[in-house]
Order: sequence, then structure tokens, then C-alpha cells
Amino acid sequence: MGHKIFVSYKYADSDVRHITGEWWETNTVRDYVDVLEEKLSESNQIYKGESDGEDLSQLSEETIWQKLRDRIYDSTLTIVLISKNMKDPYKLERNQWIPREISYSLKETSRKDSSGNSVTSKTNAMLAVVIPDRNGSYRYYTYMNSCCETGCRTLLTNTLFKILRKNMFNLKNPNTSDCQNGSRIYYGDSSYIPSVEWDTFINDIDTYIEKAYEIREKIDDYEIYKEVD
Repeated sequence: MGHKIFVSYKYADSDVRHITGEWWETNTVRDYVDVLEEKLSESNQIYKGESDGEDLSQLSEETIWQKLRDRIYDSTLTIVLISKNMKDPYKLERNQWIPREISYSLKETSRKDSSGNSVTSKTNAMLAVVIPDRNGSYRYYTYMNSCCETGCRTLLTNTLFKILRKNMFNLKNPNTSDCQNGSRIYYGDSSYIPSVEWDTFINDIDTYIEKAYEIREKIDDYEIYKEVD
């Protein structure tokens, strides 16, 4: 039986590398979700997000949110697609879908089952997948740096929604080392929401999905931030 997976993303962000269709056609993050949905199906995983042909635009915001909550509640892993324009700078974070979906994914929620018994969901496993921008670059969020002698991978977490960045590098007792230039390197599973580049992830999705579940098994080792400001 596959895992039930919800995907959180900015549907209309078009600053992404072309992935499908004719070269002149504009792609959006939704096109990446279509590819991911197909890959999940091939791996016998269960996709719990909305399908591309599903039109929610005529529904009220509360009705949409209820549908999303139902799907998140029935999932065990949330994949967040990081894209260059995922944040709307003109809206408060609590009024944007992605932070609300992440918050609900991290909370333990109780509901009544068909027999009237209370059933509480566990905090979802979490994984952030970084989408390349229209130039095929990930540098808007991550790049290799010359920290220390061995080098390091830098994540620009300050560009993310607060609820995302607060759940990165949030291991209570991290294994770290400091470089001469003042940079700090984290080793091991230092983030409850780890991040991986799309090209790496899509070619080995099962490995990264299972790693997210392994981290969830050690959730008490992390400071989990669940609220949207």
C-alpha cells in the first residue's frame, strides 16, 4: 500500500524551467505537479491533491479550504514545491494557501469517524522540492558555496514563508561546525522539512519520500513550528 501524499504549491507561478509541451508554451508549477503525479502513480503512491482538470474556482474560499483540509487530513506526507514566485508579497502569509496547508499538515487534528469515535491524525512527514526557475537555475534558493575547506550547500531560507524556514535547521541538538569566515555547517538530518532539488528528487522519489518518513519517526528531536502568523 502506497503512502498518501498531498502536494502544496503555487499553481500559477510561471517562472519555471520549461518541462512539457512546445518550447514556446508557458509552463507553470502545475505542470511539474502533473509530472510528479504520474511518477507517484508509477511508484504506487497515492496522490491526494487536486487534479489538473478539477475546477475549484467557482467555489467559495471556505469550501475550497474544507476540501483541502479533508485531503491533508487523509494524507501522511506533504510535499511543498518551492518556486521562485511562490510568495505573494502583497498578501499576509496567513492569507496564502501554502502556509495554511503547511500549518494544517503539521498539526494533529481530531475528527469523528463513521462510528462516532474520535480519530486524531499524526503530524505529516514533510519534504520541500525546489523547482528550477525559467533559466534552469536553483540559485534563487540554493547553491554550492565555499564554506570551510570542504564546501557546503547554502539554502536561502530567508526567502521562504516563515512556517517553512522555522521548520528547517530546527533539530534540537544539531551536529554543526563553524568555519573561519563565520559560516555554520549543519550535518545529518538537521531539518524537519528537508529540501531537495527537483532534478535530484524526480529521478529517485522513493528514497526522498522514505527519508521524510524516517525523520517523522524522530519528530520529538525537532522544534516543530505549526502556526501561521
